[in-house]
Amino acid sequence: MPNKTLPLPIALALLIFPVMLLANPPASAPTCWKWASTPPMGWNSYDAWGTSITEKETLDNAHFMQQKLLSHGWQYIVIDARWYDSVSSFDDRDFNRERAGARLYADEFGRMLPAINRFPSAADGKGFKPLADQIHSMGLKFGFHMMRGIPQQSVHAKTPIEGSRFTAADAGDPKNTCGWCPDMFGVKNNEAGQAWYDSCARLWAAWGIDFVKVDDLSNPYHAREIEMIRKAIDQCGRSIVLSTSPGPTDPSHANHVSTNANMWRISGDFWDQWGESHRSGLNSQFDLLAKWQGVAGPGHWPDADMIPFGHIGIKCTIAGPDRQTRFTKDEQRTLMSLWAIAPSPLMLGNNLPDTDGWTLSLLTNDEVLAVNQDVLGRPARRVTQVNGSEIWVKELKDGSRAVGLFNRSDAAQNIELNWNDAGLTGQQKLRDLWARQDLGTFTAKYSALIPRHGAMLLRVRPE
Repeated sequence: MPNKTLPLPIALALLIFPVMLLANPPASAPTCWKWASTPPMGWNSYDAWGTSITEKETLDNAHFMQQKLLSHGWQYIVIDARWYDSVSSFDDRDFNRERAGARLYADEFGRMLPAINRFPSAADGKGFKPLADQIHSMGLKFGFHMMRGIPQQSVHAKTPIEGSRFTAADAGDPKNTCGWCPDMFGVKNNEAGQAWYDSCARLWAAWGIDFVKVDDLSNPYHAREIEMIRKAIDQCGRSIVLSTSPGPTDPSHANHVSTNANMWRISGDFWDQWGESHRSGLNSQFDLLAKWQGVAGPGHWPDADMIPFGHIGIKCTIAGPDRQTRFTKDEQRTLMSLWAIAPSPLMLGNNLPDTDGWTLSLLTNDEVLAVNQDVLGRPARRVTQVNGSEIWVKELKDGSRAVGLFNRSDAAQNIELNWNDAGLTGQQKLRDLWARQDLGTFTAKYSALIPRHGAMLLRVRPE
């Protein structure tokens, strides 16, 4: 860890530099920036259920969100991978070995449909519309995961592409495949390829989809397919949040991804690990998020991935054993503080009906969530790094600042916030957002003892 404090001019330069990655911005804001004006907040099925989620399990989680979380801003229910496969009990660490060549549910135009043994309401070609309608009736929004490309089975069968003169064989590129999932061929950069994505987006809109996570787009980075998906959504008549996955997305693509996607993964799959040995552990997310400082804003958010709290790994073999999160309570506060201040989308990965009181208290702290959902949409900047500690500062709409004190070291330590580092002057009122209590008025500096792997999240406003 660097042993240094960054003076305010340098810290401001670090804030400005990533914005320079967005050279030559469009003359007008991209269409997708009109929605997801704050980071999306919701739930994704993968960390708990892997590729096995059913309609009943989805609705169980939706009901919990409606009853316990909706009033705090949580609203998206997202089904993750391979909902179109009737078999869900295989080992999801190896799609290619277990399900290569499997017959997947599809309509007459080759587009994926939900497997009716898992999603009974999808029978008779209804697709996800009945389930989306149920979730919308709860005041929630609905989304799902898709793989990049066009189904291999549709290409081989030369199925017609709805609304066009092309077949799937005109759009699919058999030389362009995903290394870990056998379902799709990549889509050619031609008129047929655009027609394919247009037809998919029309179907999603007809179902009432609010969110689509498209996998195998970010690493390696498939710029042309991202653009085709963006164009298709923009023409479908519905405001669908586009999330690209997996990561890490390289910051060199900042201009492109931020104008084409509403959120994009900054890391590989993230799990409940802290240590340096885990490349997508919590400790590494600090530096990954710092690479994207200055890029986030209304409608476009760097995504630090799902939040693996509570009960996970129920049927997700890649997650490891069925368990409660491995994160300590201090590490959970650190994660929520970092995701809130960065800010990152907040997508829960646990089975919500099993949520315990401690976890629920983290997810319903409205003062912490308000930092993430601040309408100004200003990204935080990391202003100091000293001996494993660091301080992040985020400007808020009302003129106050959120300040995160983070201890990434393995021992408790005192962390000092100096006004010069954070761009503060004069007397400042401090409030501890986790404790939900005012700390008093301070001048020039404030310090606190932060436990190992712990954090304090403050709201700071002038006296």
